[in-house]
Amino acid sequence: MSPFLSSLALSSTHMKDWIKTTNIYEVNLRQYTDEGTINAFAQHLPRLKDMGVETLWFMPLTPIAQKNIKGSLGSYYACSDFTSVSEEFGTIEDFKSLVQVAHGMGMKVIIDWVANHTGWDHWWTREHPDWYEKDEQTGDFKKASGMDDIIELDFKNPALRHAMINAMKFWITETGIDGFRCDLAFWVELDFWIEAKSELDKIKDLFWLGELDPADHPEYMEVFDAAYTWKWMHKAEQFYKGQTSFEDLLNVLQQYQQLPGIKAWFTTNHDENTWNGTEYEKYGSMAKLLAVFSCTWPGVPLLYSGQELPNYKRLQFFEKDVIEWNEDYELHSFYRTLFELKKKHTALAADASVQILSAVNSLLFFKRREGESEITCLFNFSDSPKNIDIENKIAAAGRNVFADAKISIGADGVAQLPPWGFAVFTN
Repeated sequence: MSPFLSSLALSSTHMKDWIKTTNIYEVNLRQYTDEGTINAFAQHLPRLKDMGVETLWFMPLTPIAQKNIKGSLGSYYACSDFTSVSEEFGTIEDFKSLVQVAHGMGMKVIIDWVANHTGWDHWWTREHPDWYEKDEQTGDFKKASGMDDIIELDFKNPALRHAMINAMKFWITETGIDGFRCDLAFWVELDFWIEAKSELDKIKDLFWLGELDPADHPEYMEVFDAAYTWKWMHKAEQFYKGQTSFEDLLNVLQQYQQLPGIKAWFTTNHDENTWNGTEYEKYGSMAKLLAVFSCTWPGVPLLYSGQELPNYKRLQFFEKDVIEWNEDYELHSFYRTLFELKKKHTALAADASVQILSAVNSLLFFKRREGESEITCLFNFSDSPKNIDIENKIAAAGRNVFADAKISIGADGVAQLPPWGFAVFTN
């Protein structure tokens, strides 16, 4: 028997109720529409609401530094002013209006917060040069590791910390956002995030999503409600490409179950898509299975702009490169089914328990239960059909959410899953 079948204890953490059932949709404004503006994106809100999107995460909205700029448009993550909106995207009034509309539709809105660094011509470099780390060899501002268009801030400076918290406060009070996705959160001292959260949560009960992996930085989960499952993402790609075993994949899941905080499951984002390949380059036929897994395993799913198409294109980072939208939105209904499932069934709440029924021979069979709500999930992590004994009573008691998943169940309770197949039963 696999050691993975031992009891998996979910770590305890205080969670805001809406976070337990949410999903997160990353918005790449520059590439979302021909206009690349807040107002142009707003036209997509009804479609995203219909798909079941709960939380919108906007990549940085701030003006982009021009000194040492990358490409012709520069990086979202090279900020020149923390309390303004880039003219490329629109105005602060545009964003305030969008937040109000999104809230009216029942959505939450969080923004990317890049605390660790700024671009070379942020106004702080002129008025507060002492807020930056210095390069001992050149005497100039210190470049961020591996990225020469950004420079590091000095969080040992109390004035810098105060200014940064005030800038974050601006977005909460002026625009009504619901939280922050904190870029490279582990590059910033933990005590700053503790200070910032303590101060900002006095204004509003915020959602804190950290760009870090709790497997590497569990101490940061003292602050962050949710964080990324980078280890799982990389291990899943290695598994699909035959570079690691199913048992290794299960061991990563077991490791996450022992770690604090909510896990954000994803197959792509702005970095992965541009630099490492689309989800189909990385996962091929397993991509859809991973989407279902991300919505049914304990945690929250994280989706990137265009995955509902699906998107087979790597988007350029520093140039205009619009997503090739069409009127089909082939996976719209697929994701709507998943998001509705997670929203309506308390068994799929981020902190609801998971019981592993079988985890051998590339088959993962588990049950989620919370009160009277029960969800049973089957996954075939292989490129060949697999039989699994799910017991007749389980199949009879439930409804297969994905009726087109082509799972066949015999009278003896043995189900056959197609290659990279999945089935989700509700009671």
